[in-house]
Amino acid sequence: MAITASMVKELREKTGAGMMDCKKALTETNGDMEKAVDFLREKGIASAAKKADRVAAEGLAHVKVEGNYAVIVEVNAETDFVSKNENFINLVDTVATHLLNKKPANVEEALAQDFDGDADTLQNYINNQIAKIGEKISLRRFEIVERSDNQAFGSYIHMGGRIGVLTLLDGTTDEELAKDIAMHIAAINPKYVSRDQVSQEEVERERQVLKQQALNEGKPENIVEKMVEGRLGKYFEDVCLNDQAFVKDSDQKVGKYVASKGASVKLFFRYEVGEGMEKREDNFAEEVMSQVKK
Repeated sequence: MAITASMVKELREKTGAGMMDCKKALTETNGDMEKAVDFLREKGIASAAKKADRVAAEGLAHVKVEGNYAVIVEVNAETDFVSKNENFINLVDTVATHLLNKKPANVEEALAQDFDGDADTLQNYINNQIAKIGEKISLRRFEIVERSDNQAFGSYIHMGGRIGVLTLLDGTTDEELAKDIAMHIAAINPKYVSRDQVSQEEVERERQVLKQQALNEGKPENIVEKMVEGRLGKYFEDVCLNDQAFVKDSDQKVGKYVASKGASVKLFFRYEVGEGMEKREDNFAEEVMSQVKK
């Protein structure tokens, strides 16, 4: 029978599944609404949609390098337990491989891309895994980086995937050096590579805060400006990688240490799982009981 737009809309409202998934389900079941619902449930798509309002702020950060390309990715799940699940770990690696192969521009494009496997898109692959694993899973973010022949990738995963770092160094092929810098970034969490990346607006805002602090401390106006510039230097040490004392040799700044090796840090990405996301504060006992009652 002919599948109408109103039938697709009704199935979407019943299951929360995507439009194309609903159309496919209705086509496969010859327009039988009940069977179409069951079809989506069997595929894990309807159950995935029901989990869509849950908070997924746990998960894994992962870095994968293949040839001259590398990707850093964060995939979220609902609980820390799942991040140690072998199926979830494999899912994250599979997603990273997909991103390296297809090189999408953003998450939306990635999820809609053809997937090399049983599922026809990456989103459907993730939906199928949701049905197996039993939690909401979402691709949150990623960055794909390309290197030239005179550049080196460095990667570091901390706390079993709680923090992931990808660095790109210029003027060297020394991957150990690049990894050392990635480890420093994981530990110290700079925001920028160098001072020239900090916007003038941010510098001026910090300068005004520091000036007011000095005045509030009762410092004479004639020395406040010098004090502010001194404290601004400390601010740059907090936020700029090149200005920070290197964790493996605190007598040297990172920028000078890397320069002594004939290199420079071109860029870095640091992902900490769930940063900036609102996390559930469920009591563990209550969480277990809520599962038992289902």
